[in-house]
Amino acid sequence: MSSDRDETELRFETLAVHGGHEADPASGAVTPPIHPSTTFVRDPGGQPRAEWVYTRAENPTRHALEAALTALQPGAGACAAFASGSAAAAAVLRTVEPGGRLLVPDDMYHGVRTLLEGERDRWGAEVAYVDMADPAALRRALEPGASLVWVETPSNPRLKLTDLRAAADAAHAAGARLAVDATWTPPPLADPFALGADVVMHSTTKYLAGHSDVLGGAVLARGEDDPTFARVRWLQRQEGAVPSPFDAWLTLRGLRTVALRVQASCTGAERVAAFLEAHPAVIEVRYPGLASHPQHRLAGAQMTRPGAMLSFRVRGGAEAADRVASGTRLFARATSLGGVESLIEHRAPVEGPDTSTPPDLLRVSVGIEHPDDLIADLERALSRSGAVQAGRVDSPA
Repeated sequence: MSSDRDETELRFETLAVHGGHEADPASGAVTPPIHPSTTFVRDPGGQPRAEWVYTRAENPTRHALEAALTALQPGAGACAAFASGSAAAAAVLRTVEPGGRLLVPDDMYHGVRTLLEGERDRWGAEVAYVDMADPAALRRALEPGASLVWVETPSNPRLKLTDLRAAADAAHAAGARLAVDATWTPPPLADPFALGADVVMHSTTKYLAGHSDVLGGAVLARGEDDPTFARVRWLQRQEGAVPSPFDAWLTLRGLRTVALRVQASCTGAERVAAFLEAHPAVIEVRYPGLASHPQHRLAGAQMTRPGAMLSFRVRGGAEAADRVASGTRLFARATSLGGVESLIEHRAPVEGPDTSTPPDLLRVSVGIEHPDDLIADLERALSRSGAVQAGRVDSPA
C-alpha cells in the first residue's frame, strides 16, 4: 500500500484489497511478485543491500503477508507468519516457561489438545482445562496463578463462547497473559485486542486464505516489543516454521476477497442454522446467531456477525450422524473449515476414543454456495438417514 494512504482511514474491505500490495517498482505489475530466493546478496563490504539476508528469518513476500495481516487485524502492530496454524499455536504455548501454568478450554481444537498432552511434560508446564464459558470458573482456576490463558471463542466443536473482556480482566489481575485463537472469528467478525487480548492467533489456512489450498498460521500482537510476541518472533526466525514464499503469496491473494467471502458464509450459516433448528431429525443446534444459544447475547456484544461455523446433533446417535455426513452432495465430508466450499464432519470418530465430543455431533463449515442449495442438500441427507424416525434421546447437557 502506497505511503500516501492512511490505513486508519480505510475500511476493512479496502484494506483487504490493498494491504500488503504494492505495485512492483521494477515492472509496474499490480500483482506483487513472489520472491522464492532463500538468500540475498550483500554489498562488496559484506553488508546486506536491504533488510533481507536469509529467508528463514526474513523474506519480502512473507513480509508483505505479515504487513497485510497486521493491517487487517484491529489493534495489531506486529505479526509473525507460520507454516501452519498448529505451528503458530505451538509458538505461543511455548512462551510458558518450565514450571509455569497454562489454562486452556475444556472444549477446544483437538489438534492443540493433542499437542499439549504429548508435549507438556517435556515443556515442564502444568496444563489445566477450564470451562471458559464460565467466568467464575476461570477466576477460580487462576487463584493458584498462571502464566498464560488460552481461549477459543467460539470453541471447536461445541461453539461455547468466552467473554473476552472478563477473561482478560481476570487473567491480568492474576498476572497472566491472554492469548486468543481467533481462527473461527477472522476480522472483521471480532476485535480481540479491543477486549483485552494480549496475543491473537489465526490459522490462516481457514478463512483468511479461504480456498483450501494453502497451509498457514499467524500470531499477532500490539507491537514487536510485546514480551510474549518477542519470544514468538524468536522461535519463528530460529526454528524456521515459516510459510514458503509461494504459500505467503497464495495467502495474500486469498486475503483480497476475505471480506466478501466471510459475509457470504455468515449469511449462509444463519439460514442453515435456522433450518436445522426446525428440523425434526435434529436434537440441538449450536450456533451463536440463534436465540437458543446460551450465549447469544454475548455473541451479539463481541462479534459483528455470528460466524459461519455450527454444530448439530442428530437423532439416532452416531450411526445416524454418520449416514447424514456421508449422504450430502454439496457438503464435502472433510476436515477443515473456512473455505469457499461447505464441509461437514462427524467429529467424534475423527478426534478418537478419548474425545468428549458427543457421538451424534456433526460440525459444519458453511461456504459461499447459495443457502437454498445447501439446505436442500441437508434436507435430503437427513431424510435418508433414518434420523427422523429415530426415537428421542436424552436431552443434551
